[in-house]
Amino acid sequence: MEGPREVLERILHEGFATGNDAIVDEVCAPDLIEHQFGLAGRGDQAREQVKAAIRQVHELMPDIEYTLEESVVVDDVVWARGRARGTATGSFFGPPSNAPIEIGLFEVARVVNGRIVEHWGCPDRFALLAQTGGLARLQAVTTT
Repeated sequence: MEGPREVLERILHEGFATGNDAIVDEVCAPDLIEHQFGLAGRGDQAREQVKAAIRQVHELMPDIEYTLEESVVVDDVVWARGRARGTATGSFFGPPSNAPIEIGLFEVARVVNGRIVEHWGCPDRFALLAQTGGLARLQAVTTT
C-alpha cells in the first residue's frame, strides 16, 4: 500500500499535471475533508471541487510539472513543500499570458488506507496572479 507521500504525489502528478480528474475517485476517500481555500468542503462536494480544480489548473497550464522538494511523514500525515512550474497558456483572470510560471506549494494530507481523508493546501496564488499579469491588470484598473 502506498504511503502518504506517494498518494500526495499521485494526485499532483497523475491528476493536476495531466488534467485527469478521475484520480480523485482513486486517491480521495468518499468522506474527504478539504480545507484549502476555494475548495473547502466535505464528501462529494469536496471531491467535486477538487476535480474542478484539477481541470482548471490543467487548462491554465497544460505543461505543469510538480516537484516535492521536502516532506515529512508522521504516521498517516504528510507535510510537503514543493514547486509547480508551467506556462500560462490558458486564461487566468484575463487572457492567456504565455508567461512561465513557478509557484510554491505547501501541502498537508492525512492518508488512511491509501486514500486522502483530509487535506490542507496553500499554493502561492499571489505569485500566480503576479506572474500571469493579473496583478498588473488589477493595478491598471484601480489607477484609472
